[in-house]
Amino acid sequence: MRSTMPRILPLAVLFVVFYVSASWAASGSVYDNFVQCLNTKANSSSSTPLANIVFAQNNPSYTSVLRAYIRNSRFNKTSTPKPVLIVTPSAESHVQASVLCAKQLGIQLKIRSGGHDYEGVSYWSDQTFIVLDMFNLRSITVDIKDGSVWAQAGATLGEMYYRIWEKSKLHGFPAGVCETVGVGGHISGGGYGNMLRKYGLAVDNVIDAQIVDVQGRLLDRKSMGEDLFWAIKGGGGGSFGVIISYKLKLVSVPEIVTVFRVERTLEENATAVVLKWQEVAPTTDDGLFMRMLLQPVTSKVKKGEKTVRISILAEFLGNADQLVLLLGKEFPELGLKKENCMEMSWIDSVLWWANFDNGTKPEALLNRNPNDANFLKRKSDYVQTPISKDGLEWLWKKMIELGKTGLVFNPYGGKMSQIPASETPFPHRAGNLFKIQYSVNWEDAGEDSEKNYLTQSRRLYSYMTPFVSKNPRSAFLNYRDLDIGVNTFGDNSYEEGKVYGLKYFNDNFDRLLKVKTAVDPENFFRNEQSIPTLPNGNSDVNSRSSSTLPMGKLFVLLICLLIGGW
Repeated sequence: MRSTMPRILPLAVLFVVFYVSASWAASGSVYDNFVQCLNTKANSSSSTPLANIVFAQNNPSYTSVLRAYIRNSRFNKTSTPKPVLIVTPSAESHVQASVLCAKQLGIQLKIRSGGHDYEGVSYWSDQTFIVLDMFNLRSITVDIKDGSVWAQAGATLGEMYYRIWEKSKLHGFPAGVCETVGVGGHISGGGYGNMLRKYGLAVDNVIDAQIVDVQGRLLDRKSMGEDLFWAIKGGGGGSFGVIISYKLKLVSVPEIVTVFRVERTLEENATAVVLKWQEVAPTTDDGLFMRMLLQPVTSKVKKGEKTVRISILAEFLGNADQLVLLLGKEFPELGLKKENCMEMSWIDSVLWWANFDNGTKPEALLNRNPNDANFLKRKSDYVQTPISKDGLEWLWKKMIELGKTGLVFNPYGGKMSQIPASETPFPHRAGNLFKIQYSVNWEDAGEDSEKNYLTQSRRLYSYMTPFVSKNPRSAFLNYRDLDIGVNTFGDNSYEEGKVYGLKYFNDNFDRLLKVKTAVDPENFFRNEQSIPTLPNGNSDVNSRSSSTLPMGKLFVLLICLLIGGW
């Protein structure tokens, strides 16, 4: 029998050459078609030529633009799928046109505001995709008389805090402590900060918003309607459209706030402190937030052995004397003294939480720190019943065995318990004592290190099963974790979406499904954990705007056909 291999191999090699060449050609072709479409659809008064806001893969600036807001080095590898284009809009009309043009070309659109999505879903995909990078849309307008601030999606939290401080020393906003996080992703995902027990989440203080929908319309709260407005206050903006800006209600802050950091190890009675923390932190004065970090470290007392160190970082909306008196009564196990405390202005506390040196000027909050990334993995859980002494001692052993993965306990209670679970898509309110973040960072870029640390975090997550919420085991959307479910948006997208959707949103998932189906029935706005459409909407199966196979799969399919049918 005559061998077919000599005839097959040249064809295979030819196809590989075609595949590599086609990917570059496709980028150029998509660029030309996209820019032409933009010029047709963008009614922009901007003086910037539209071609200047679009970066194809052969543009010398492409790599630097892409990497600038990648915050997880796990998704900054040569093997990481790259966008065929990056679009950097500088006007609302650019966003409107980008949505319409991506739809017209049948290409997935990923939306990036600050790049802090823990799983990088705003800048990678296994499909052909475009990144809509919002960093140029960063205006912030503070109105002290109105008690509000309009912040565009591409602004950072640090920039927003600074602009508020410029106008008033007695106002702030209850959002996150990482100053380089983007406003759009933080707020649309239900972001929180160290004033959540006093003022709730960022989404609990949203007054209005602007969004570009799948039809390219720029909508505000009135024109989008209350259902969509509800959905983008914690349901993730990337499922429903492109968030342009939020109008936020400012909150009052005192002239002086107090912060402290106190550390204990197991040899210094840390277990008793953690036991009492679970009782006090969720029930104490609403103006006190006590975050607790738990980390396996080398013991300073027992040479060559490991221990667990706890660190309590706290902010109190009052002075040090009041705080020491309060915790002396409620939390004597901590042994807080006035010399442990620092009194400062609210804006200085923002810098303290962001790990700036004491005395750093607020202007440091304007530094976006591009190209600042770590290898990292995060996961989340909710605790509704205090963990017992025996449970904690078992947990310490497991953390020490694993080696590096730490836990962060964030207390709830206060305002969080007063807001109904259905008020926003974020459902984790009354009944939750604290949220857990699983946290591990590493420096080695090797595959072995990544596998090791991912395994560590997953094992610790498994060990915590007896201590956390059940049916569902809840999770926090802004601590994105693809381990809990991924949607491929095939025939089973509703069932796949339900797996992670119920964890993130509990009973609010059903309402999010209905909103999604109403505003984006063909599921144009999607990512690995976006809200799917309802199966009876007849839009789910054919939801992918581009029905063509990815080039890699097409390559494998053709080779199989050649070998099998030659």
